[in-house]
Amino acid sequence: MKKFNIRKVLDGLTAASSSSSSAAAASPQSGNRENDMIQETLQSEHFQLCKTLRHGFPYQPSSMAFDPVQKILAIGTQSGALRLFGRAGVECYCQHESGSAVIQLEFLVNEGALVSALADDSIHLWNLRQKLPAILHSLKFNRERITFCHLPFQSKWLYVGTERGNIHIVNVESFTLSGYVIMWNKAIELSSKTHPGPVVHISDNPMDEGKLLIGFECGIVVLWDLKSKKADYRYTYDEAIHSVAWHHEGKQFVCSHSDGTLTTWNVRIPAKPAQIITPHGKQPKDGKKPEPCRPILKVEYKTTRAGEPFMILCGGLSYDTVGRRACLTVMHGKSTAVLEMDYPIVDFLTLCETPYPNDFQEPYAVVVLLEKDLVVIDLAQIGYPIFENPYPLSIHESPVTCCEYFADCPAEVIPALYSVGSKQKRQGFSKKEWPVSGGNWGQGTLSFSEIIITGHADGSIKFWDASALMLQVLYKMKTAKVFEKPRSKEEKSSTDIVDEDPFAIQILSWCPESRVLCVAGVSAHVIVYRFSKQEVTTEVVQLLEVRMQCELNEVESPEGGGEQASAVSTPGTSSSPQTSLPQSHPSTSSNNSSDGLRDNVPCLKVRSSPLKQSPGYQVELLIQLVWVSGEPPQQITSLAVNSAYGLVAFGNGNGLAVVDYLQKTLLLNVSTAELYGSTDPHHRQPRSPRKARQPSAGFCDGNDSSAAPEDRCKSPTSGSGSPCNSDEDSKHKFIDKVMSKSKRISKTVANDFAKISRKINMIADQKDDARDNSFSRSRSSSVTSIDRESREIISSFYFCDSLSKKSETVAVPSLWVGTSLGGMLAIALTVPSTPEQRMQQPVGVSFCGLVVRLKGGILHMAQLDASGTLLPHVYESWYEANAPEEERERPRRRRPTSPPSSQENQDCQYAVVCSEKQAKVVALPSQNCIYEHNITETSFVLRADVVTMTTGVGIACFCANGHIMTLSLPSLRPLLDVNYLPLTDMRIARTFCFSNQGQALYLTSPTEIQRITYSQETCDNLQEMLGELFTPVETPEAPNRGFFKGLFGGGAQSLDREDLFGEVTAGKASRSLAQHIPGPGGMEGMKGAASGVVGELARARIALDERGQKLGELEERTAAMMSSADSFSKHAHDIMLKYKDKKWYQL
Repeated sequence: MKKFNIRKVLDGLTAASSSSSSAAAASPQSGNRENDMIQETLQSEHFQLCKTLRHGFPYQPSSMAFDPVQKILAIGTQSGALRLFGRAGVECYCQHESGSAVIQLEFLVNEGALVSALADDSIHLWNLRQKLPAILHSLKFNRERITFCHLPFQSKWLYVGTERGNIHIVNVESFTLSGYVIMWNKAIELSSKTHPGPVVHISDNPMDEGKLLIGFECGIVVLWDLKSKKADYRYTYDEAIHSVAWHHEGKQFVCSHSDGTLTTWNVRIPAKPAQIITPHGKQPKDGKKPEPCRPILKVEYKTTRAGEPFMILCGGLSYDTVGRRACLTVMHGKSTAVLEMDYPIVDFLTLCETPYPNDFQEPYAVVVLLEKDLVVIDLAQIGYPIFENPYPLSIHESPVTCCEYFADCPAEVIPALYSVGSKQKRQGFSKKEWPVSGGNWGQGTLSFSEIIITGHADGSIKFWDASALMLQVLYKMKTAKVFEKPRSKEEKSSTDIVDEDPFAIQILSWCPESRVLCVAGVSAHVIVYRFSKQEVTTEVVQLLEVRMQCELNEVESPEGGGEQASAVSTPGTSSSPQTSLPQSHPSTSSNNSSDGLRDNVPCLKVRSSPLKQSPGYQVELLIQLVWVSGEPPQQITSLAVNSAYGLVAFGNGNGLAVVDYLQKTLLLNVSTAELYGSTDPHHRQPRSPRKARQPSAGFCDGNDSSAAPEDRCKSPTSGSGSPCNSDEDSKHKFIDKVMSKSKRISKTVANDFAKISRKINMIADQKDDARDNSFSRSRSSSVTSIDRESREIISSFYFCDSLSKKSETVAVPSLWVGTSLGGMLAIALTVPSTPEQRMQQPVGVSFCGLVVRLKGGILHMAQLDASGTLLPHVYESWYEANAPEEERERPRRRRPTSPPSSQENQDCQYAVVCSEKQAKVVALPSQNCIYEHNITETSFVLRADVVTMTTGVGIACFCANGHIMTLSLPSLRPLLDVNYLPLTDMRIARTFCFSNQGQALYLTSPTEIQRITYSQETCDNLQEMLGELFTPVETPEAPNRGFFKGLFGGGAQSLDREDLFGEVTAGKASRSLAQHIPGPGGMEGMKGAASGVVGELARARIALDERGQKLGELEERTAAMMSSADSFSKHAHDIMLKYKDKKWYQL
């Protein structure tokens, strides 16, 4: 029995690849002498890794708070994250170390601080006066569970309610517990025979800070007198309480209950409610109690000076409204508006003009936090329109399936995309400005423009402007418009190869200079788009059907020469797959064989009606792979487009195809073995009569004729794995066997193999997570196939002008092809020189054979000139394709600055090739490997890119073990190696991408993009570029009490909480109750903390203004007193003169 080699499985090594790499390492280093002269400018000090910003909607939100003076919104999540929002472009992300859910947030209004309460019974004080907020104090409760917190306006004493029904008081300056405790049994006394349940509400009377309203879950509400330490009134109702809201005058409050009722109580009449209403209940005619409704989870009671009060609530719908979406109810006077939401409501807050609870509230907006959205409703306009959201919270509108990042792209691209995208905006928004307007933008900025492109499960594509550490959507397009959509699941075509999301985007290829976009979908289709500023109507979508069939794996030595330089338009060898001519109409050739197998039919039906295409990206060509003898087409694993050549290349497990999208013809359609010719290094065995199976990476193995017609490839967002259950079982057994043997090797290898096994078995427990996690990008998918040594998949492409043959002296258009077994092959292209010839003559193709072989699948290829400078890709600048012929100016295609030419025995180009295991630099045309570096031995690279930095060019790599590494070029010296993020989620592997200027990003959750930088320069300037959350603002003046209220004591009553809760009066709390974790300073230190030069100057300016104003007032008062004194002196002198000479009896 053959011994099982676990390392061979992990590294994907073959005897051929090992010998090939050994030969390459031992090859003559002819290029070394010349390369010694290349001065490398990139050094390790140019690199540092740090997070920059997090964009998108907070994943799984749980709580929300708003500072009405600073105009800052805070959102907490179930994973302990904290997202803070100010004006558009001012965002901040923080994380609690424990990762526990944030159950409540409380701002210290206009103090630049925030209190967070977590599900692990801890409370934390955050300092928001610095650009990166930090925790100042923490307090961990040991014996009681926190259920509710309340921090009165302009108070430093925090009330903390617990599950036992007790209330503790915390000093937020020192974060110490007061000895003053309100025990549940003292609060209810004999009003209830049972425990009242947890505290669900705490608030002080707006007109009397000494009266505390406590709501217990069972339905009991207690008005507690803090000074006398006893209950003034107790209010009892049969139904459980969810929330309580005060009228601003402090004479009434409203409770929401679990049976859908609202009870209004007069403070001095505790016997029964003043009013009981069921907002959504049906009122019986016989006067009986209305039918119970769903619980009203929250109610807010806001008053206006000039009109009726607002009562806003969520929940309370009737039980017979099955399937109805979540609603927010706004009751204003006699009108009731029910506003339906797209997702369940997590929380809502009413924004008011004043922060003082004892004044008319004057509500103007409602912030509604949904499970997957944030909505702000304008209360001041008729119909309650919503505000247009300026934040990039719609990333997850449809699950993201792929992502690309372009830094330092042409400056004119963003305005062009914005001009067409601005016409797509929805109408009907509120005309007012976004109410969350706090903070200031950062002072620094990046000098280059950045664009992020996201592909989604519904076939949509979004372009985002990511410049200057901001993110806003520029343009959105829908690729599904070119297909016929089934009206129902019953009408689903039998040729579909995915069960869900047949239009999902799998790979993106974009040329920013020419604005040509090419996308590959999960249903084995490729669409080429061109950018136009004019609207057109396409009568018939241009369609090209491609029949990719691989039979060469069945022979041990394929025929044909590897160095055969025959220029062909379409290979005509006997073993070549069949090709179809371009179709000018949807294909109707459903050629079924006599046994009923599907043949020559695409997976999706193309739209038959005219397609109106708005300005923006418009369909140039649709390419579809078709079924072959009952076998479905394999999904596309690699894709590249080049505007200078007018070509698109795509590949999968069967081979590769090259399409001329200008002439709408198929140039090349060959298997991988045909690229090698007679020099094929692999010993290809005949196929075994096993069932066709779907590798977990999303590739359909359509080679086996025994596959059942109903076997489908799974969608990138579906939760299903392989279509064959028996094969799935064998796969599990194989993984178990490998894992048992892996215990004998190092722990690192075992951990990495466990990650590979997770990638193979991508079956999620929940559908939502499966929709986001089960799709693997093509670039990293080749590492997931355990038996990949028997199949060679096309993993990457690169178009360039290169010296692909050893005999060449002038660079010619070429296509480099990378495979999953580490082979880099070259194809020479003969492109007609003039535009007229280009449209009439076919492009020639010749195979150049193998250039170099590496360990692991090829991930990325690039090209350097003789000086070690990265050669830019060739492209054709953008032109308006829909303009009249006489107005159209087609620019010539751009080549590298100096077309390289080679003298005999002299190399003038370098090919940079990076695989899952190693990187190599190969001199051209000699094809000698001059530098080689093993990136990882025990893991594998998921993403690799050749990136341009300010000071030079290098390779950036992200490994499955979480390491981010950079290498210099061309010498491949390690410059950075940071253990940043272990691969815990396939979403990260699918979406991680590097870009130029030291930028990178990945999807950290289904709804959020995390941006990072590996540039030292960006890290140094990050503090300056980040926005400031806290800005110095004066607190509004307190409401005027009025003459009579001040005279007779009818205004708000203040309370000396320091005297009541301080240690002198209340004593010390029990040490075992909570553990204090001190921070770097108290509130006074926090107020004095520096928050940037701008903040300091602003505070100094306000202080000077206040001082000047006070001095002015003092001067005016002094002048008035002097004037009064002069007048008094004058009158006194006059009286003295008048009575000076008179006798006393003359007075």
